[in-house]
Amino acid sequence: MRPNLDTRILALALARMVDALANSFLVVVLPLYIGSQLVSMPSFVGTTLSLGVVEVPLSTELLIGVVLSLFGFLNSFSQPFTGSLSDRTGRRRVFLLTGLALVAVGSAGYLVFTAYGSILVMRALQGLGAAFTIPVTVALVNELSDEDERGGNFGLFNTFRLLGFGTGPLVAGGVVTAGPYSLAGVALSGFDAAFLVAVVGAAVSFVLIALLIEDPERTDSEAADDISISVRNPDGPGLDPVFALGVATVVMALSIAMYAPLANVINERLDQGTFLFSVQFGATVLANVVFQYPIGRLSDRYGRRPFLVGGFVLLLPTTLAQGFVQTPALMILARFLQGVAVAAVFAPSLALAGDIAKAGQSGSTLSLLTMGFGLGVAIGALFSGVLVGFGFAVPFVAATALGAVGLLLVYTQVGETVEVGGGGGGSPSPARGD
Repeated sequence: MRPNLDTRILALALARMVDALANSFLVVVLPLYIGSQLVSMPSFVGTTLSLGVVEVPLSTELLIGVVLSLFGFLNSFSQPFTGSLSDRTGRRRVFLLTGLALVAVGSAGYLVFTAYGSILVMRALQGLGAAFTIPVTVALVNELSDEDERGGNFGLFNTFRLLGFGTGPLVAGGVVTAGPYSLAGVALSGFDAAFLVAVVGAAVSFVLIALLIEDPERTDSEAADDISISVRNPDGPGLDPVFALGVATVVMALSIAMYAPLANVINERLDQGTFLFSVQFGATVLANVVFQYPIGRLSDRYGRRPFLVGGFVLLLPTTLAQGFVQTPALMILARFLQGVAVAAVFAPSLALAGDIAKAGQSGSTLSLLTMGFGLGVAIGALFSGVLVGFGFAVPFVAATALGAVGLLLVYTQVGETVEVGGGGGGSPSPARGD
């Protein structure tokens, strides 16, 4: 089966890679920036908030968590609305350009504003900007893909996205520490340079979309009708298969997002430094980069469901093992295999949702999965620090239990939608498990 690469999808993938690289800079840089002496913090920092019998310390770390989580929650909960609006209007390109402009404005704002409240507003702008770009981009990949190329195209798209996301944090620390810089006679701190990289990344993506992408021709009047997503399956008993995939995506994303906030605890437990932690963190990203595209292509030939079920089966032990391994090498192995599991789930799930989506409704349908991923990341980052207080293994045990729920949903509620064995093109079969 020879791939038929669409240059428009390659352009979307490149634009998303550059944007992801620039945005992932901020995941590393913003905590350092807020924790520095350069940001004016609210006067209540260092005090406690009384919630009945519980005293919550209002620390700098808590305010950093609020900034990072705000992006995830605004991004996630806004995606169904922006995806639906892009379906109604059919103006995918305008939504993409608007979102990238908001991301660029937010990044530029960090160069001007130094008060914590202003940083919060800038991060909110970026969250809204991401909500405009993410569901619309995957909708375009879906609409530009033939049925027997959809899994491979989503795998290619995710591979480029993860290349950007994985590279950004590795470079960001070096950019900050190598400062200050001089640009055309203007002195720039390491933080200023990192924020400029984020602005330039959004601008490059903007230019790529403006020059290379046009809105697909609309061929179905249903785009202006009902574009809501049902919880119940409209064609039979059980849950709507896209809703089931969305819930499963939340727990999948949560299982990989719980790792980063536990950096200090993990390093102490494994008696390792930040380099080995970076290798462990990057192992999941590397596995995704390596396996997303080939697994997506294989799902075009052999069906989506075997990879979805197999991915969740592999996700359970690889997540659980991270709570009990005692050496850095075994943690790297567990993280890499967890990345393989995520690769087996994510590209086929997007492709399957694309198979199910009615003409003109890709944005609203696929937004449930992209929202689920963002929501899982936000929840995992927010609550892993709470759960680890009950014991190091507790976050991983909890994530494994939720992963079992995801496996059950995929196995019982999600079936094939295309004919397998010949690359698609057949009549859809019921989107439910037998």
